[in-house]
Amino acid sequence: MTRSLIHLNNVYVNIYKHLFELVLAEEKNIVGWTQSKQLQAAFRGKAALDEISVIMREVPNPLDDDEATHNPIAIDIFSQTVFMLGSKSISHCQTAIAKYQLIFKACLFNMYILELVPNEDAQLCVLKAAHDVWKNDTQMMAIVVELLLKYHIIECASVANWVFMKEMTGQFTRIYLWEILHMTIRKMNKHVGKLSTELTDARDKLRKAEMNSSDSEAEEENTHKGKENKDIPTEEQVDKMEEMLEAAQADQKNLFLIVFQRFIMILSEHITRCDTDGKAFNTPWFRWTIGRLQQVFSQHADQVAQYSSTLETLLFTQDLDRNILEIFQQFQALKA
Repeated sequence: MTRSLIHLNNVYVNIYKHLFELVLAEEKNIVGWTQSKQLQAAFRGKAALDEISVIMREVPNPLDDDEATHNPIAIDIFSQTVFMLGSKSISHCQTAIAKYQLIFKACLFNMYILELVPNEDAQLCVLKAAHDVWKNDTQMMAIVVELLLKYHIIECASVANWVFMKEMTGQFTRIYLWEILHMTIRKMNKHVGKLSTELTDARDKLRKAEMNSSDSEAEEENTHKGKENKDIPTEEQVDKMEEMLEAAQADQKNLFLIVFQRFIMILSEHITRCDTDGKAFNTPWFRWTIGRLQQVFSQHADQVAQYSSTLETLLFTQDLDRNILEIFQQFQALKA
């Protein structure tokens, strides 16, 4: 069966599943069913974003807390409806996510609250909804995650946490999940690299401009190059770029800490469980997972090496099981 036919079949499966769940929701009077129907009607009628926001605000919040930071039912309803809207093709999907990105962010930030603090639990709700829709089409799932990252609907750290969630245990040994993780790490690395290059270029331009300013001839020549002078950054701009790079590097370090911490947790739990049950821990699953850990070190070696001392201090300590610790020690030896 060709890729297009497989995709079309998965689209129909998702649509019928979605409609079937709506029928069951109506029969059981499930919370959010009314808003789900209203939302679909609004999409078909090409309603304005404000109208859609009103519908989303009316979805009851199961968290039942005045200080709740998000509404999981509203996020699930909106996310799945948008994903179904864009299920015809990759371009349809990108258009749908781009068109409704503001509503996505509103849902994640509890409907336009004033303090827009990233909410990881809300982002995980979006990823769960995406997986519910696209679990039968892993290529499309990877594309959707990349689009959600591109439009800043979710963060890289949330993708890493989603990969290691208990709900994803059944998918843990499937290649697409690790492709998503590596794509996420590469996107973060690319972002940090871009900011670093821009900062280096800005510093060079500023330094050359300061050197030329002491030369009267060069200064006179520069008066005839207004366009070039506009490209010279100010010290304030360079300082701002430095702050952006530091923030991005902090996010990058946090991403690696999350990934390696989750690896250590699941591997350590496996070894402890096997010891308790009197079984050998060196199972195919263990070898697979150790291989994935090694792959993270090898594919992102240059970036990981920058945080090697932090990883050694916080995660890969001497009290860690040697079967896990030796993977890190091998990496250190290669980068020495």
